[in-house]
Amino acid sequence: MSNTLTNSAPWLALKSHFETIKNAHIKTLFEKDSKRVQHFTINEAGIYFDFSKHRITEKTVELLLDLAKEKSFEARRDAMFSGDKINITENRAVLHTALRAPKGAEVFVDGHNVLPDVHEVLDKMADFSNKIRNASWKGHTGKPIKNIVNIGIGGSDLGPVMAYEALKYFSNRSLTFRYVSNVDGSDFAEAVNDLNADETLFIISSKTFTTLETMTNAQTARAWALKQLIDPSAIARHFVAVSTNEKEVVKFGIDPQNMFGFWDWVGGRYSMSAAIGLSTMIAIGPDQYHEMLKGFHEMDEHFRTAPLNKNIPVIMGLLGIWYNNFFGAQTQAVFPYENYLKRFPAYLQQLTMESLGKHSTLKGENTDYQTGTVYWGEPGTNGQHSFYQLIHQGTRLIPVDFIGFKKSLNNIPPHQDYLIANMIAQGEALAFGKTAGEVRKEGIAEQLVPHKVFEGNRPSSTFFLDQLSPENLGKLVAMYEHSVFVQGVIWDINPFDQMGVELGKVLAQNIIPELQDKQKPIAHDFSTNALIEFYRQ
Repeated sequence: MSNTLTNSAPWLALKSHFETIKNAHIKTLFEKDSKRVQHFTINEAGIYFDFSKHRITEKTVELLLDLAKEKSFEARRDAMFSGDKINITENRAVLHTALRAPKGAEVFVDGHNVLPDVHEVLDKMADFSNKIRNASWKGHTGKPIKNIVNIGIGGSDLGPVMAYEALKYFSNRSLTFRYVSNVDGSDFAEAVNDLNADETLFIISSKTFTTLETMTNAQTARAWALKQLIDPSAIARHFVAVSTNEKEVVKFGIDPQNMFGFWDWVGGRYSMSAAIGLSTMIAIGPDQYHEMLKGFHEMDEHFRTAPLNKNIPVIMGLLGIWYNNFFGAQTQAVFPYENYLKRFPAYLQQLTMESLGKHSTLKGENTDYQTGTVYWGEPGTNGQHSFYQLIHQGTRLIPVDFIGFKKSLNNIPPHQDYLIANMIAQGEALAFGKTAGEVRKEGIAEQLVPHKVFEGNRPSSTFFLDQLSPENLGKLVAMYEHSVFVQGVIWDINPFDQMGVELGKVLAQNIIPELQDKQKPIAHDFSTNALIEFYRQ
């Protein structure tokens, strides 16, 4: 059992400090410090980050930063940016930051500068995207492509679909985009229901080109296309691949010239700025795509160079440690007050939970502390009429991230003012609440007073940006990526592998033939056997 972290001097100091502050009310903290907002606001990299409505003092932040230093955070961060093989379980570098570094930069892996390779793929993506967008790429029958269907799963789906929805305002509206990930046949059937094969391009996104769900959907797409197009050579005009397995890509019928590669130092959930973003580039165009990469890079540089006490992802990650390990909070809510970001919380679920859902330290010892947080959320103001009740008056502590923009992409007065007023008001209500005395002053009947009281003291962060744009989307994604890294360093776990997704997939491969052949013997536990028998009937 590992106790290096929980026996360290900074951890013990935090534990002692927690006992002195755990019952302090946010309202009282504001009353004691007239400059609290100035102390707990960072305005850097185009993001205004207000974390004053947290159950912290300056001492809390000081001790959390001591913990980061104890864990050699800066050295670990620099090792990632330098291309060291910090993904020790897979012996790989972790260089999603290199995917958005500008031309001329240098990042070395095993003595090789990978930046020219990155920009070669980006240029190839741009050339292909322009051909689709200007209709010079023709399908098998000579018609231009009107529909793009991205087939992937996990990081090969969540990033592209989130980015498409987030940047829909900037997209080419003459093109239709669909995303298929679920092995449930209904997902594919609905995606192609109103499409014609001679106007449809499929992007098959699978690093290995062997992922069960993706390749099942890819083969179904191939059969669907050939049912209309007949000629197998048509596949080369209607399918492209984002993969590293050229042999399987060619075997499928895809021209290797239309294969867009990436590298083993790009993890799936960190890959939306790699070739996995091909559908995003087709949708918004190469110039806007590079604006998104610029936003990623600006946040990368902020994370790499800003002092720790003025570093947005660092403070975010340390606040996550504070609530998870000291207050015992098990979930983190993310509420974007921007409807285009409706898929952003779902994207963050994979980024955070697949990265931080680990029980083994880098040395292979079991942790004796809680790791990982359940991320969830929906766009505001919808949530206010569904689950905010639990956050305001429930018995669970749920820290909240509010994300807002000063300007709307669709300026329809007074919508934006109403939207942002609600976001700001929710943060105020969560922090400060309403006392029984304040309720009584409103003339509320005494028997209803307990039901109208808001305890407050519910923590939240508010992130303000100017307007949703490709650049600002890149900043937001990178911000959360790096906050995940911070927590991984503190917990001494590897946030870049995902061994936990394997067992269920392996067992499924054993069960598939047992479902398909009713005569095949089955030998699992009693419950699993019964479920298979029930399905066979």
